[in-house]
Amino acid sequence: SGVSGVVVAHGTDTMTYTASALAFAIQDKPVPVVFVGSQRSSDRPSTDAVFNLISAFLVASKAPFAESVITMHATPSDPYTLVHRGVKARKMHTSRRDAFQSINDKPIALVDPLKREIRVIGRILEYRDSSKTPVLRNKFDDRVALVKAYPGVQEEIIDFLVDKGFHGIVIEGTGLGHIANRVINSIKRAVESGIPVVMTSQCLFGRVNMNVYSTGRRLLEAGVIPGGDMLPEVAYVKLSWILGSITRDASEVKEWITRNIAGELNERRSLDL
Repeated sequence: SGVSGVVVAHGTDTMTYTASALAFAIQDKPVPVVFVGSQRSSDRPSTDAVFNLISAFLVASKAPFAESVITMHATPSDPYTLVHRGVKARKMHTSRRDAFQSINDKPIALVDPLKREIRVIGRILEYRDSSKTPVLRNKFDDRVALVKAYPGVQEEIIDFLVDKGFHGIVIEGTGLGHIANRVINSIKRAVESGIPVVMTSQCLFGRVNMNVYSTGRRLLEAGVIPGGDMLPEVAYVKLSWILGSITRDASEVKEWITRNIAGELNERRSLDL
């Protein structure tokens, strides 16, 4: 209703989840939604709270883009902050002030809060436009699970989720998108039960490619949906949103998962990214 932008002060540990949720849930955003936090509390001399907050308000009020973004320190010191696309950002350090990085993408902008300057250095997918009317689709299905593949992972984990009536599963697979062969029959059972299964990778950079090795091909034959270069947590949020706000139909879910909605999927990552 006429505001120049929205700033959301948020804890850093789950910031990517929320920034991704709003990237999907609020479409045709007329202004930016800027998430900001701090790694050091405001009672410490090394706090990054004020520096980050000033940057966030500057982005919310003046940035040319209208996306759900995260604005945090770019380095351990105080020269500037970076603006990361919410669906492509991850907290990469437990305590450093420059904990957040863009994964498989370039930051959208660099911000100097002292000079009140914003310099766009990456792609803008949604431009600021006060004439746009946002569309709210904010239902999320809480019966979605995120499962990490590891040596020794048991098929009973998938069977449990099926038996308990979960509606969707995201697997954080190894390498190009794999999980142990012994789990594939349980995954096939999940798919045949109408539960979409999305494959992502534990490797932060790159994308899944399930056509290279036999395990990946078996997973594709079982009906697993490749998640491209989506971060596992973003795929989890996206699947939850699709099931809650869009559709439960398996074929339609696959089409929506593989559709680039808010910049969560990139075709490729070149060296300059």
